[in-house]
Amino acid sequence: MAKKEEFVKDIANIDEDFAKWYTDIVKKADLADYTDTKGCIAIKPYGFAIWENIQNYADKLFKETGVKNVYFPVLIPDSLLQKEKDHVEGFAPEVAYVTEAGGEKLEEKLCIRPTSETMFSNLFSKWLKSWRDLPYVYNQWCSVLRWEKETRPFLRSREFLWQEGHTIHETEKEARERTIQMLEIYTKIVEDFLAIPVLTGRKTEKEKFSGAEETYTIETLTRDGRALQSGTSHYFGQNFTKPFEVKFQNREGKEEYAYQTSWGISTRLIGAVIMAHGDERGLKLPPKLAPIQVRIIPIAMHKEGVLEKAEEIKKSLEKDFRIELDAREQVTPGFKFNDCELKGIPVRIEIGPRDIENGECILVRRDTFEKVVVKLEELNVKLKEMLEDIQNNMYNMCKKRLEEKTQIATTMEEFEKKINENQGYIKAMWCGDEECENKIKDLTGAHSRCIPFNQEEISDKCVCCGKHANTMVVWGRQY
Repeated sequence: MAKKEEFVKDIANIDEDFAKWYTDIVKKADLADYTDTKGCIAIKPYGFAIWENIQNYADKLFKETGVKNVYFPVLIPDSLLQKEKDHVEGFAPEVAYVTEAGGEKLEEKLCIRPTSETMFSNLFSKWLKSWRDLPYVYNQWCSVLRWEKETRPFLRSREFLWQEGHTIHETEKEARERTIQMLEIYTKIVEDFLAIPVLTGRKTEKEKFSGAEETYTIETLTRDGRALQSGTSHYFGQNFTKPFEVKFQNREGKEEYAYQTSWGISTRLIGAVIMAHGDERGLKLPPKLAPIQVRIIPIAMHKEGVLEKAEEIKKSLEKDFRIELDAREQVTPGFKFNDCELKGIPVRIEIGPRDIENGECILVRRDTFEKVVVKLEELNVKLKEMLEDIQNNMYNMCKKRLEEKTQIATTMEEFEKKINENQGYIKAMWCGDEECENKIKDLTGAHSRCIPFNQEEISDKCVCCGKHANTMVVWGRQY
């Protein structure tokens, strides 16, 4: 145990300084590092492999619904950004501009892409002619730049990776259906792939995306009880198609404006995984997501036949699992065990001379640290069962925490007391007045997270002002 304590001593205590623990994990698990570009990180191979797995899983789900990938410019003329009033006002504080290039001042300043609704809308207006052309269901995987004042790796950085879907449709009904369909896909990605339960619903008017008619969200809860917006899907109606003249000839031969959506998830999901699953020993990755699902650690590797047997096991398993053999000679098995735990690898296989003699090995789970002796001829089957059980267990552990950290409040006194004693989600009734929404934030630090699809009638009075209320909102402090 002394070696383990020695190895993890530079990681902050998760219960005493969660924010420092998080940044320690990002660096020490080799996910990312800070750069000389303030507010921007370099994503290292292990961190990028996690993102690639999310990207590949999501991209497959997107394409199954008819989504086609495209790529649009990173630079957007300022005149395009100015066309949608609410949109430009919402993004103005975060926009960075290029004003000079090639040693000369530009005739028109160019915005560095914070999001691409304006660019897509402009080109849709050129391409769209008839209802027969619709729908356009496009997505791009790219980076965006938003000049955030306070940054934290993956959760909120100035440049980050994401996907942004942009679609236009013949009817309002079709556009609304796509908006909800993408929210359901995001729910599947986070719950089934990342093993994190989500809260889904509609954002309040104050919290919705700039330029949207309605914004829908999936919210996750971190280990310390803070909310993390983990994906959004927006119904724009004709808010962009009208100013950008995105029109088509409808079935009656008349000119009509199209209906529009957009939707996105980002590398923030890596932060969500760290904060939902990680523990005092480091990162903890669900098997479906993990770049390395299994790592083999030979014991007494210098002894005859040990390394050869480990290589043989790796070869027999690599077609069914993402597997790695740790054959480093310069570090001890204890160091390798700790490194395996720090990086969140779901299962490690320990095998030494005595194990080989007995025709068995030891499987160690990252989620529970349980050790299981398994016969080598049963290894493939047992590994599959164990990885599936780990995936389910990690989801259930998060779900239990979510339930324990979701409370009900009917008065502001109760609201403040509960969120301070057991930080998490607070369900409370709201009258719909933005003044009450702001007051709740000022008094408690909690933002409205969403108006859940599944409404509960907690009372008939607003938690803040006491006036009549028929809308239940979930509130929480955010990252």
